[in-house]
Amino acid sequence: MSIDNLKSLLPDYAKDTRLNLGSVTTTSSLTDQQLWGAVLACALATRSARVIAEVSQDAAGHLSAEAFTAAKAAASIMAMNNVYYRATHLIGDETYATLPARLRMTVIGNPGVDKTDFELWCLAVSAINGCGRCLESHEQVLRGAGMPREHVQEALRVAAVINATAATLEAEAALTAV
Repeated sequence: MSIDNLKSLLPDYAKDTRLNLGSVTTTSSLTDQQLWGAVLACALATRSARVIAEVSQDAAGHLSAEAFTAAKAAASIMAMNNVYYRATHLIGDETYATLPARLRMTVIGNPGVDKTDFELWCLAVSAINGCGRCLESHEQVLRGAGMPREHVQEALRVAAVINATAATLEAEAALTAV
C-alpha cells in the first residue's frame, strides 16, 4: 500500500493526476514532515477509504507518531471549522464573524508538532473543504511566520492532487459497480 499503488490504480485518462501525484510527493521543497503531514491530512479530508489506506502506509514511514496524530487532528478540526466558518461567511452578514464560535479548538494552539507545520496542514485541508475564510486565515498565519508563498502553493498543489486522486478512484469504483 503506497503512493505508487495509487498511481497504478489511476486509469489512463487520469495520466496527469498520476504524474502530478508522483511529482508532489517526490520533488517537494517542503520538509518531510510538512509534506507527509499535508498528504495524510488531505487524504483524510477526501474521505476516500482507498486513498486514506494507501497514503497512511507511506505517511507512517515519514512521520513521527506525534506528527501522524497531529495530521489527523488537522483533518478533524478543519472538518468542523471549515463548515462553520464557510457557513458564517456565505450567509453574508458580517455580524456572524463578530460572534464567538463557541467551538472547542485547543488543538490549534497546541498541536503536538511545530505550529507552522500544523497551520500548513490546516490550510491544505481547507482547500479541499472549500473554506475561503479558513484559507485566508491560515495563509496569513503562515506568511506571518515567514513561510514563503511557494511553500503555501506547494501545500495547495498537494491538496489538489490528493483530492483529484480520490475523486478519480471513487468515480471509477462507482462506474464499475453499475
